[in-house]
Amino acid sequence: MMDTGYDQIASAPPGFFAEEVTSVHHWTDRLFSFTCTRDPTLRFTSGQFAMIGLVVGGKPLVRAYSMVSPAWEEHLEFLSIKVPDGPLTSRLQHIRVGEKVLIGRKPVGTLILDNLLPGRNLWFLATGTGLAPFMSLMRDPEAYAKYDRVIVAHTVREAKELAYRDYITQELPDHELLGEDVRAKLTYLPAVTRESFPVMGRITTRLESGAAEREAGVAPLDPAHDRVMICGSEAMNADCKALMEARGFVEGTNNAPGSFVVEKAFVTK
Repeated sequence: MMDTGYDQIASAPPGFFAEEVTSVHHWTDRLFSFTCTRDPTLRFTSGQFAMIGLVVGGKPLVRAYSMVSPAWEEHLEFLSIKVPDGPLTSRLQHIRVGEKVLIGRKPVGTLILDNLLPGRNLWFLATGTGLAPFMSLMRDPEAYAKYDRVIVAHTVREAKELAYRDYITQELPDHELLGEDVRAKLTYLPAVTRESFPVMGRITTRLESGAAEREAGVAPLDPAHDRVMICGSEAMNADCKALMEARGFVEGTNNAPGSFVVEKAFVTK
């Protein structure tokens, strides 16, 4: 058997489930996703993350990963970067079907609908694998029940990194349960920063210029009507948060809903 740098999991350590990998998809040499079984006792809200990982040297090695799968799905799905020398991702990228991964028993996170005040338009601002929690939320019926429009702005460096693009544009509109709402309310805004693409530029630049709102066919961001969720790199989170606050948006928390929220847990290693 290939030496993957992690232990084969026989049983889960305290605080974790040991779940079996059911599929692995390598999007690029820097990006992959996988699905695994879900213990029927695991409860989470769409948009949350869990501590997931492997056993290395007899000890859990875990990081925070947002669930790609919505809360109603019977399996779990995760999207990850590959970092050659990353303690976890350098190992996790070699995971194979039939092997086990650790899934934390207590998902948490700020990117949940209850942390936002009522509004008209719901914006998801994501870079790279920050799309993960929004894949969960855009398949949650509650998002469409609460908002007139759901706008997904996903920005990456190269077009091949636009994970789930075909699913969002081709499969989701025909989803048996969500298709009608998706066709009526969901707007997908893919953008690329480092190669030629129909829409180019960082999301902060496009929001500052009003280009993103024009792409979506809506009025400029307004805290009276718009609600925003942000998930990306630390720099992107900070820039978007500053942009929101400059426009009068107020950050929401688990205790006090606001007009925008930021997910600070983001896998970099």
